[in-house]
Amino acid sequence: MNGAAVRAFWSHAETAEYLGIPEATLHQMNYKGTGPKSYKIGRHRKYRPADVDLWCEDRASTPRPAA
Repeated sequence: MNGAAVRAFWSHAETAEYLGIPEATLHQMNYKGTGPKSYKIGRHRKYRPADVDLWCEDRASTPRPAA
């Protein structure tokens, strides 16, 4: 495998850093079921980058045209 290989999953800390939010906020979002899709692998919660990006896109707002 070469050095350019993409990791399949991000850790909880990496995901929070990518989103620019505290880890505690991401924990709360998971608890409430409002956060990005995640996977429980062993004792750790993991995130696929594509799922995180899709979750962000689903929350994008479209600017209204000027009146």
